[in-house]
Amino acid sequence: MEIKGTGALTGNAGRQLVRILGIETSCDETAAAVVENGRKIISNVVASQANLHARFGGVFPEVASRQHVRTIFTIVEQALQQAHVTLEDLDGIAVTRGPGLPGSLVVGLNMAKGLALSSGLPLIGVNHLEGHLYSAWLYDVGLQPTVEPQFPLVALIVSGGHTELVLMENHLSYRRLGATLDDAAGEAFDKVARLLGLAYPGGPSIQRAAEDGDGRAFAFPRAWLEDSWDFSFSGLKTAVLREVRRLESSRLNLPVADLAASFQAAVVDVLVGKTLRAAKAFHAGEILVAGGVSANRALRQAIMSQAEGKVHIPPIYLCTDNAAMIAAAGTFRYLQGQRDALEMDVLPNWPLFELLSAAES
Repeated sequence: MEIKGTGALTGNAGRQLVRILGIETSCDETAAAVVENGRKIISNVVASQANLHARFGGVFPEVASRQHVRTIFTIVEQALQQAHVTLEDLDGIAVTRGPGLPGSLVVGLNMAKGLALSSGLPLIGVNHLEGHLYSAWLYDVGLQPTVEPQFPLVALIVSGGHTELVLMENHLSYRRLGATLDDAAGEAFDKVARLLGLAYPGGPSIQRAAEDGDGRAFAFPRAWLEDSWDFSFSGLKTAVLREVRRLESSRLNLPVADLAASFQAAVVDVLVGKTLRAAKAFHAGEILVAGGVSANRALRQAIMSQAEGKVHIPPIYLCTDNAAMIAAAGTFRYLQGQRDALEMDVLPNWPLFELLSAAES
């Protein structure tokens, strides 16, 4: 990896470019990417640990952090090589600071600190959930730019560890409307998949099983939590558990496809219903859905078909954890003047709604 000093970048027309290296290690993906002007993906490298953790039925934190240590240097080097740049060609380094697994976060943050210290590039800490939001601004080099989301918008972040409903009235400005009171949507998918004997990760397994099932076969509950924008999936998970035990005690074969389809329908109904209501209540003309669960086909189809305004959902490969989204969010923070000290530490429980734009803070 070649390390040099910073330098100015200009395009063919003399327009200044901003290129940010993003590093993401919040959970079990080791990722690095180079993004131009907060939108164009020049490179995007992700090393998944899904197969490594499958035998545990979930992410094993110590195994994840050790694997990050083994791969982080190679992944960053590949991202720079694929983008045909050195650190000399970059304007800054953005890195996930939280939320996430502490041991995993430390690996990425220390890598970013080392690069920033050696090169003189500014360091920019990014909230992982904020990164998911900015995945909707990205497009691949060589393709036509996608339509940028317009404010105000309501954003639904659905992942293995988070379910958040957020109002965005401008870049880097967030108002938390609601969140899960217990299990996140992705966590519920993983737990129900285990109940049904399906493989980890649970989201794709539930989706595949549900394709052959009837979503009306079981009347699983919907926790609407009236007069609240919050979510709850623990009751739904318990209802599936009780149904599985009832069927097993009756010595009946589990109708896995129907159970998966009925569970998925219950989750999708609540996610879509609350998001659409929030958009109407807060006069948001557009909706953004992001995070690992946003890759779910049933969720994508339901919200696209029912929403009145424009819906932005990243392509599948940008729904799961990646560094391009961290570089994108980091670019907007860089342009607002954010420069973090090399002494900054990880924030494993860093809530998105505490973040404000530089102008507001």
